[in-house]
Amino acid sequence: MTNSLEVLDHVRLNFTTSGLLFLNIALALIMFGVALDIKIEHFQNILRKPKSFIMGFISQSFLLPAFTFLLVLALNPTPSVALGMILVAACPGGNISNFISSMARANIALSVSLTAASTSAAIFFTPFNFWLWGSFYINFYNKHSAESLLRPLEIDKLQMFQTVFILLGIPVIIGLYIAKRYPELTKKIKKPINRGSLLFFILMVIAMLSANFSQFTSYVHLVFILVLLHNGLALATGYFFSKLMKLPQGDQRTISIETGIQNSGLALALIFNPKIFPPEMELGGMAIIAAWWGIWHIISGLTVAFIWARRPILA
Repeated sequence: MTNSLEVLDHVRLNFTTSGLLFLNIALALIMFGVALDIKIEHFQNILRKPKSFIMGFISQSFLLPAFTFLLVLALNPTPSVALGMILVAACPGGNISNFISSMARANIALSVSLTAASTSAAIFFTPFNFWLWGSFYINFYNKHSAESLLRPLEIDKLQMFQTVFILLGIPVIIGLYIAKRYPELTKKIKKPINRGSLLFFILMVIAMLSANFSQFTSYVHLVFILVLLHNGLALATGYFFSKLMKLPQGDQRTISIETGIQNSGLALALIFNPKIFPPEMELGGMAIIAAWWGIWHIISGLTVAFIWARRPILA
């Protein structure tokens, strides 16, 4: 597998500075829209029934990055592909997880609470998890690979923290303030902003993919199985961990979806920030992984929701 994936390391995708700026704006608008849906009651629910929330947070922020590390050791992809998988696992839950949870007849209040918490905590956990598990991977690679050419993971953690805070933290803070301060205005703008920002984001992803269509179609087959396995692992981790913890069935569905739907848009925004990942690092595999994740987790999430929607939740 490693030999066939090596070509990805040298792939240079055409992402302009203006294109990246618009992608960042779209992502920030989505996070702003997510914040408008967050209510004080969601956090009160956490305090009243903390077990499901705590298990969901553990699944997403601790278990998924750790299991991803074990998966890359087992599959042995190239370093850039492995680091792409680790970065996606380090990102918070995706913005469509709440919609998919509602389709799956899951616990929507828990879904919104976990999205809010993982998005807020991502300011710390995304840089930390990527640095921690990425460093473990590089150390392992250097010990067991004949090449042993990888240097220690020297990303600018402060720059990554700043980027995540700007893209996630600031929009969420502003959204929470407006929702609290102007409830009537929030009711009027919530749906248009959520729908418009998601459409804007989709259009930006399509535009960026169309600029790299030949590269994407030429290489996506190389990562198809990897993303399929990785996303399947994420969904299974959330489901079976919550089942092991004997949570209600609706909460099991929610935690599975929250763990399996990752904010790969954030991963792309980080990958194409030259201050975090300089172009000379040749990390084309990271970008291909994150881009295909962004498409595949929607397909898998909707498929799971379609199946669960037709199965009643047992008491």
